Amino acid sequence: MVLKIEPLNTRQHIRSGFCCGKDSLDNYIRKQASQDLKRRVSTVFVLIDNPELNVLAYYTLCSYTVDITVLDQTFAKHLPRYPLLPATLLGRLAVDAKQKGKRLGELMLVDALKKSLNVSIQVASIAVIAEALDEEALNFYIKYGFQQFQQNPMKLYLPMKSIEELCQNFGI
Repeated sequence: MVLKIEPLNTRQHIRSGFCCGKDSLDNYIRKQASQDLKRRVSTVFVLIDNPELNVLAYYTLCSYTVDITVLDQTFAKHLPRYPLLPATLLGRLAVDAKQKGKRLGELMLVDALKKSLNVSIQVASIAVIAEALDEEALNFYIKYGFQQFQQNPMKLYLPMKSIEELCQNFGI
């Protein structure tokens, strides 16, 4: 068996048994993800253990805008003074509870960051934005270099420049 990250195929991937322990994340993959795909609100990527089709983990990406005034001054001073700047939203990231401790969250995060960086060449984005549901998620993102917004400490960002350096350091 081989771990594989691919776009969600609602007719193929099995989502009904997914349970990460957070109702909003469980309900999203089971009930809402297909609607978001159809409406092009977000793109959903799932982790499967090929050839099995059960969703082990997932994340979502979509376009986003960020107000320049909420960014850290050291980051914002190098940006144009537009009121809103383009970013990429990592809207959700969840790992099935049966898969905890296997570092699949890290695998999914790195994949999301790499995809975001690659796409930023074609569709501009200054950073990846994430919103932590709880302290555990907050600490997860901080561990990977995300910075907290001062006005909302549960919302974080990682500049594309940092993502680019991270990818270069890991050779990905």
